[in-house]
Amino acid sequence: MILNISGVVVLGTVVFLFCRNHGLKGSHATVCGLFGFYLSSTAVAPSIKAGGASLASLLGGLNF
Repeated sequence: MILNISGVVVLGTVVFLFCRNHGLKGSHATVCGLFGFYLSSTAVAPSIKAGGASLASLLGGLNF
């Protein structure tokens, strides 16, 4: 659950920065958000979730 909240915060920050600095309009951000909600209810959602989890574990295992 913490990973999901962190991902939402990071993606929300990126969308906010794009809206503010790179000219992403609010309507575009809304469409992207709605696309994410619709995508999460499809058959592809478990694969995307597994890919995100494996990416998080990969990044968590890196030592600097």
